[in-house]
Amino acid sequence: MSEPPSVRAPQAPSGRALYAISVAAQLAGTGQQNIRLYETRGLLRPARTSGGTRQYSDADIAILLHIGELLEQGLNLAGVAKVLELEAANAKLRRALKRERSLREH
Repeated sequence: MSEPPSVRAPQAPSGRALYAISVAAQLAGTGQQNIRLYETRGLLRPARTSGGTRQYSDADIAILLHIGELLEQGLNLAGVAKVLELEAANAKLRRALKRERSLREH
């Protein structure tokens, strides 16, 4: 059974749901001001409509949840930023290694 249209999240061109900041805050268990602060600090970059309204994807919600976990572990926002930076660099290196291995096999 599908959700009524009033409950269904808008869909991005990729077919992924997009959420307003109020819904993103509720899903992530944090406040809207915190989310705005995370964006100001460069921890999160949500999509925006042509009018400037933030639109949060499922991936953005996952990042918000991860930020919350890191804060609960005692990191400050500078520490969270460094962890996210290192995780992104690690993922990039893993992709490059996987490509390199794939090229060697063929």
